[in-house]
Amino acid sequence: MRENLALKSQNSILSKLLLALIFSGVLFLVLVTALLIGYETVYANRIFPGVYVHNVDLSGMTLDEAGRHLINALPYTFEGRVTFTYDGQAWEAHPIDLGYLVDPTYSAQQAYDTGREGWLPEKLVEKGQAWFRGVHLSPIAYYDERVAQSFLQSIAKEIDQPVREASLGLEGSEVIVIAGQVGRELDIEMTLQLIDPVLGLMQSAEIPLPVIESSPEIIDVGQQADMAKNILSEPLVLTDPEDEGTSWTISPEDLGAMLTIERVKGEGGAGSEYQISINEDLFGVYLNSLAPGLSVYPVNARFIFNDDTRLLEVIEPAVIGRKLDVQASLAHIKKKLLSGDHQIALKFETIDPAVTDNMTGEELGITEAVQTYTSYFYGSDPARVQNIRAAAAQFHGLLIAPGETFSMANALGNISLENGYAEAPIIYGGQTIQGVGGGVCQVSTTLFRTAFFAGFPIVERHAHSYRVGYYEQERDGSRNSNLAGLDATVYVPIVDMKFTNDTDHWLLMETYMGDYFSLTWKFYSTKDGRTVDWNTTGPTNVIPAPDDLWRENPDLAKDEIKKVDYSADGADVSVTRTVYKGDTVYFSDSFFTRFQPWQAIYEYGPGTEIPESASD
Repeated sequence: MRENLALKSQNSILSKLLLALIFSGVLFLVLVTALLIGYETVYANRIFPGVYVHNVDLSGMTLDEAGRHLINALPYTFEGRVTFTYDGQAWEAHPIDLGYLVDPTYSAQQAYDTGREGWLPEKLVEKGQAWFRGVHLSPIAYYDERVAQSFLQSIAKEIDQPVREASLGLEGSEVIVIAGQVGRELDIEMTLQLIDPVLGLMQSAEIPLPVIESSPEIIDVGQQADMAKNILSEPLVLTDPEDEGTSWTISPEDLGAMLTIERVKGEGGAGSEYQISINEDLFGVYLNSLAPGLSVYPVNARFIFNDDTRLLEVIEPAVIGRKLDVQASLAHIKKKLLSGDHQIALKFETIDPAVTDNMTGEELGITEAVQTYTSYFYGSDPARVQNIRAAAAQFHGLLIAPGETFSMANALGNISLENGYAEAPIIYGGQTIQGVGGGVCQVSTTLFRTAFFAGFPIVERHAHSYRVGYYEQERDGSRNSNLAGLDATVYVPIVDMKFTNDTDHWLLMETYMGDYFSLTWKFYSTKDGRTVDWNTTGPTNVIPAPDDLWRENPDLAKDEIKKVDYSADGADVSVTRTVYKGDTVYFSDSFFTRFQPWQAIYEYGPGTEIPESASD
């Protein structure tokens, strides 16, 4: 019974407690609801407490009040500063210049909507967060990146520059230098990326501009320019190393045209550089124009053979030849010019003659006399003798190489008054006239006969137009018709007399003027056993000379008579020659000559009586 009463008592207490709890809960809910209703009523048209926009407290403000407040509280759009810097330069912009604009109205609206949007629990949470911890909102802003890009492009106009290679050129003697330039380009895309966080945080900031630089391969040509200026600072003087008095001057203006400036790869193939050099084609043309006048042809030593000692004696030393070495000179000029020299010696190639002073007769195969011949010319006037002497001297001591075909015209050279010749009768244009060098054919005839009787092959020989008495004279002055057809004429450079030294030895020639009216020609070499057998028909088919011709010459005085040409019978002559080596025929040849009949011509002064037999 007592147990039941106790149990009933406990249940009663529990019931009372439960009712108390329920009442308390209902009371709490009523209280909270009353508070919320009151909270909502108080902030019905106001921003809930604890709502901030960019740290600006908008609690309890109406929408209009919040908007007006934000205008003053957030001046970043017009007062913020973004400074762009590069290489000591600075460009300043307000956010509005970059297309960034804070909207206070929509920012206030965002704050006003906090705790008012969404379903009830969300709104209660937002209100609670605002009340207890605060809600910090970012302002509503508009950002037009195109405006920022346009602003940056205006900066780029001041920064950007194209890459420019340094250049070096010449205008006459003036050196033209264009300095190199590093290329620059503002990286606008990268700059826009740097602007975004600055504007997003509404901060004033300094932004170093990212600029892409491009270096030229060649930026500095100062060293090469100085070198070119030095080269053109004064004339270039080229000198002959063997003749201090001979030089050639090239002005800076002309020198500038003969230089080249080329762009070449640097050492190891890295980068490029300018290289100054000479224009080898132009310099080569210039040097080649000088070359002929600077060449010295090598000339063999001249000897005589001493019949007593049987040794060679030098009478004219050998001439060491030379020629301008154009390629070596070009390389030398280039090297010296680049090192700063302005007086440069040309380079020559030395050419040794085949026979020098120290060679012996044994070396050359000149060991004995192989042929001697003497011609006579009694009655020659002093001018003709002078010419014979001058011409014969050209061959005294002269050497002919083994196998060489000797040209008398080449060895004789220029026949002129300056070279010691005089005027004497010559055959020209079908008549005998006065001309420089008359009598030289006495020399060519003597040489022809010496080569003929020595048994050397005759390559070229020309006979006179008519028989000349000088070429048929004997030692005693008599005329030997068997010598007709053994004459030879030379008229430089058209008519020549040539023969070949067809031996293995050098051939030395010596010429000697005898007792006024003789010329002796000597050949020295080594005999090879050859002998000569010859025959002549003598003059055949003789045609008498025409009657003498008399003609008046107004330049002569009365009774003055002058014989200007001499008569000669025409004739044909055939000469044959057989050359043996031992008992064997080595070769044979023949020489045919047709002499024209020649008329004697006399000239007389006006009023002169002429013989009745004379014709005109």
